[in-house]
Amino acid sequence: MLRFVLRRLITSVLVLAVLTVIVFVLARIVPSDPAVIYAGPKAPPAELDRVRQELGFDRPMIVQYFEYVKNLLTGDWGNSLATKRPVLDELLSRLPATLELIGFAMCLAVLAGVFLGVVASRRPGKFLDGTIRFLSIGGISVPAFWLGLLLQLLFVGGLGVLPATGQFSNSIKYSDPITHITGFPLFDSLLSGNGAAFQDGLQHMILPALTLAAYPLGLMARMTRAAMLDVMNQDYIFTAQAYGLKEVAIRWRLALKNALPPVLSIAGMATAYALTGTFFVEAVFNWPGIGQFATSSMLAVDYPAIMAITLMGATAYLVANLLVDILQSRIDPRVRMS
Repeated sequence: MLRFVLRRLITSVLVLAVLTVIVFVLARIVPSDPAVIYAGPKAPPAELDRVRQELGFDRPMIVQYFEYVKNLLTGDWGNSLATKRPVLDELLSRLPATLELIGFAMCLAVLAGVFLGVVASRRPGKFLDGTIRFLSIGGISVPAFWLGLLLQLLFVGGLGVLPATGQFSNSIKYSDPITHITGFPLFDSLLSGNGAAFQDGLQHMILPALTLAAYPLGLMARMTRAAMLDVMNQDYIFTAQAYGLKEVAIRWRLALKNALPPVLSIAGMATAYALTGTFFVEAVFNWPGIGQFATSSMLAVDYPAIMAITLMGATAYLVANLLVDILQSRIDPRVRMS
């Protein structure tokens, strides 16, 4: 296990190194002048020259690249051209909101997706199976921003039961301010016993979490169904049935355990994908996370922020892939670490 983890870490470092080269070169060939973005379009030429020198744009590209890598390793991810603040500070201040949204959405997607997949596999080809497959395909196919708008029209405009945007109501910071303990607002409101803030935050969480969970839920429901159909045709399942084991025990304990490895792979990749998939969701629901910062950075051609977000997303994919492989080896002893 230790050798496997070390090999994967070395491979991950190489992947990130290649990615830094690609992202750095692409950022430099974009037809825009970072000095103009930083100093403003009406800045005089002398001020633009000073900014280029201050930011290092007057040096050769290879020198800029090695300086960029050195700063990355020391925790300096550059300054945002739009906000003039360190990019790492901007990301860390927004990361808790995004992680809470992703965590809530993925818990919903995994639990509902696995349950629906197992239910659909009971009677393939029947009405319930067809309904679940139809809903799964819909969740995969519908664009996130469009689904978010539909949910807002239904639950906010039509039923009026849920808030439309934001992480908390504006009145919460005055009436029931949240005591920061871990940095995660919804979790902190629960830990501190702030019931009003927790209820308000949970209501704001429902619609963006449903929107973000639709795609991975559909994937996991279809993957669980396919894996369960394959497992239920194995000899040891027929043996268990011949011994008179109850169908519930066979399907939910014996078969599901052996059907989980491919589902775990999908869940891990979907979790990492959700880090970038929140862009549209956070924009629609005005969620104060990384996705909203990424959207504004791309519109402003804020390349230091774009590069940092790209590296963060790639790191999330690599870490999620490693954790899924380790978890699969614990669940399924047939998996060999190679």
